Amino acid sequence: MWTSLIMIVLMLAIFVVPAVIIVYLVNKWINTKKQNQETQVKDKDIILSLANHSEIMSSLEAYCKGKDLKAGLISGIGAVNSATLRFFDPQTKKYVDKTFSEQMEIANLTGNISMLDGKVYLHLHVTLGRDDYSTIAGHLLSATVNGACELSIRKIDKVLNRKFDPEIGLNVYDF
Repeated sequence: MWTSLIMIVLMLAIFVVPAVIIVYLVNKWINTKKQNQETQVKDKDIILSLANHSEIMSSLEAYCKGKDLKAGLISGIGAVNSATLRFFDPQTKKYVDKTFSEQMEIANLTGNISMLDGKVYLHLHVTLGRDDYSTIAGHLLSATVNGACELSIRKIDKVLNRKFDPEIGLNVYDF
C-alpha cells in the first residue's frame, strides 16, 4: 500500500507539477502578448486595436480611463463571437437585452465617449453580420473580440457630461 502511495506521489512530482508550471508560464507569456495596441495619428486621432478575446466595452472603458479621455467619437470594425445588444422600448422606458453567441463580423461600430456622474460613459451602437449574411443591430452592452477589433477614436477637447432624463428614460447630453 505504501509503495503505491509513494509511486503516485513521485508520478505527481515528476510529471504533473512540471506540466502545471509549464502551462502556467505559457499562459502568462501568451497573456502578455494580448495587449491592446494603439497609435496616435494626429493630435486628436487615435487608432486602437483591441486584444483578441477581450471584452470590447470594458477594454475601451479602461483605455479611456487610462488616457483620461473624457469625450470623443468612435468608429470601428472587427469580429466577435458573442455580443449582448440592447433595444430601448420608449413605452416602458427600459432596455430589452438579447445575447447572441456565434461568430459575427462587426460591419459597423459607432458611438461616443462622454461622462456620467464623473465616470466614463460609452454609448455605442453596432451592426453585426452573420454567416448567412443577415445582420443584427442595436445598442452594444458587451461583446467579446474573436479575431480583431480595430477602432478609430477622435478626441474632443471638452468634457461632455450626461444626465438621466426621467421623461425620456435615457442618459442625455447635459449642455
